[in-house]
Amino acid sequence: MTEPPGGGHGPRVHATLALAPTPAPDAAFAAAYREHHAFVWRILRHLGAPDLLIDDLLQDVFLVAYRRWDRYDPTCPLRSWLYGIARRVSADVRRGARRREARLAALDAPYDPPAPDEVLAEAQAADFVDRFLAGLDDDKREVFVLAEVEHLTAPEIAAATGVKLNTVYSRLRLARALFDRAVERRIRGEARHHGPRR
Repeated sequence: MTEPPGGGHGPRVHATLALAPTPAPDAAFAAAYREHHAFVWRILRHLGAPDLLIDDLLQDVFLVAYRRWDRYDPTCPLRSWLYGIARRVSADVRRGARRREARLAALDAPYDPPAPDEVLAEAQAADFVDRFLAGLDDDKREVFVLAEVEHLTAPEIAAATGVKLNTVYSRLRLARALFDRAVERRIRGEARHHGPRR
């Protein structure tokens, strides 16, 4: 599995942005890319984009954002706006509407790798969360990931998804309740597995 790209721009970024028909303010767009590219990478993965295509799709999202930069409303949270673009790009892939070129070589991860003694615990936790998310319907998964993984507020989620705020709260409440029950089942399972201490 690839990891989210780190800071800096690969050669494809420079090439595609140079061809964009509507120029964006370079400094503002570059700052937005540096701050939010890891967020967009994670969103694409949570939306089900194949690992081998995520790097390419990440560039597609920011290419769309670059071309539409003059239409971005700064009163809307930037992450919500980027999420909307990422969701449309991901949907295009799921429908098989667009063909992709070979993926961009992975860049350095934006964080240091975990210590060796943390790898197993992190892998087990990640597997548990992935299995939980896979069991949710699309609507609940979407709001749960945005709230609990990406820390968007309910109003930001409503703006990003076009769903009514009360519906966001309802879906999030149900998803959190399901997660709590999944955690309880996992704890009970571990207790049965280890048994009483002698």
